[in-house]
Amino acid sequence: MTLTHTLTPREIVSELDKFIIGQRAAKKSVAIALRNRWRRQQVPPELRDEIAPKNIIMIGATGVGKTEIARRLAKLAQSPFLKVEASKFTEVGYVGRDVESMVRDLTELAVSMVKEEERDTVRTKAEEVAEERMLDILYPRRADSSDEERSFDKTLEVVKSGDDERDRTREKLRKLLREGKLDQRYVDLEISQSSMPVVEIFSSQGIEEMDINFKDMFGSLFPKKTKKRKIKVPEALKILEQEEAQRLIDMDNVVSTAIERVEQNGIIFLDEIDKIAGRDHTQGPDVSREGVQRDLLPIVEGSTVTTKYGMVKTDHILFIAAGAFHMSKPADLIPELQGRFPIRVELDSLGKDDFIKILTEPQNALVTQYVALLETEGVSITFDTSAIEEIAEVAQYVNERTENIGARRLHTIMEKLLEDLSFTAPELQEKTLVIDATYVRDKLSEIKKDEDLSRYIL
Repeated sequence: MTLTHTLTPREIVSELDKFIIGQRAAKKSVAIALRNRWRRQQVPPELRDEIAPKNIIMIGATGVGKTEIARRLAKLAQSPFLKVEASKFTEVGYVGRDVESMVRDLTELAVSMVKEEERDTVRTKAEEVAEERMLDILYPRRADSSDEERSFDKTLEVVKSGDDERDRTREKLRKLLREGKLDQRYVDLEISQSSMPVVEIFSSQGIEEMDINFKDMFGSLFPKKTKKRKIKVPEALKILEQEEAQRLIDMDNVVSTAIERVEQNGIIFLDEIDKIAGRDHTQGPDVSREGVQRDLLPIVEGSTVTTKYGMVKTDHILFIAAGAFHMSKPADLIPELQGRFPIRVELDSLGKDDFIKILTEPQNALVTQYVALLETEGVSITFDTSAIEEIAEVAQYVNERTENIGARRLHTIMEKLLEDLSFTAPELQEKTLVIDATYVRDKLSEIKKDEDLSRYIL
């Protein structure tokens, strides 16, 4: 069961606060949308299918946290999540991917997710069987021709005596194997190799539309080959565990669970939705924008998409769209598509105070990341409060005077600030360093002064 069964909207927002600064309105909207997933499962079955997800459009400049909110939300819900750029569908003639491919990709991700969960479930059993197979390689079993011999009591005693001795030897080997005393030993292992040739098929609809599994179709024509390799015991054990886990996983169950998870809990994040919003153009590549919107419409409102795992319904997939909407506005989308995104949230631009919090407060804060990276070289760095404030001020200053790229500006500034230190870290004699406002000003003063230079470097 997913975490959303126990998390209230307020708790979901609290979890998102650990990674994303500000944007209260957007967090509130996605928390309600996520909780509604759980609520829908509690209503009577006859009403359940009638309740459609309330899709969301997030409006805000780049770098304010739109993608991060959707990504963290999916992780929190343990849902299949796919981020796709809406602009990739605007190429004339759909060179590349068709719109339905995002549902196929989401299904593929869900199958991988469920398969990994199943692998964890059968891991213990797979390890046991792999260990037995490894012992068979290290100490091969004697050919058992005892069926006829067992009819004779005298022979039976001899066989039992021999078996007892072999069992003792086998247990000694098992103990050595578990203690790691055989790790440097090499064994011969047969590894299966696919001999099927690689064939690329170019199709606007995708090979899944053909509903043919070519690997199964040509399996008899291109049988699996095995290759003997001499490898160390630990690596051989891992290969054997993977083989056994694959045998133990029920793929029919994996596929049905994955499809159900996509249909009931899937989240598709449509980024750059504003790039397909223009409708005033009548020539050039922009001519396909409205066509892409019309192709998106049936998938967002609910349709059935053919995948290589079966039919997938999109009626209850949650779509979160996002865009900066600098050159267009949500009203430029065709009315039918607007109606499928009833919730609109505007994200706030980030200022100095937000940058200070982003640098220090989240679990994955930038300062924490850089401190951990340099610790690997034995260099201990500490950021003074004045340094954090100076970095935030520079970020705001550059964003105001060049292109506003939000929190992403902090990445460029931190890289420039620590460039020399990162380069010389392995050779430094002084392994402890305090970074203060003076250090920050020294490193970034030229860029801050020269606006043209900052446009190129930051």
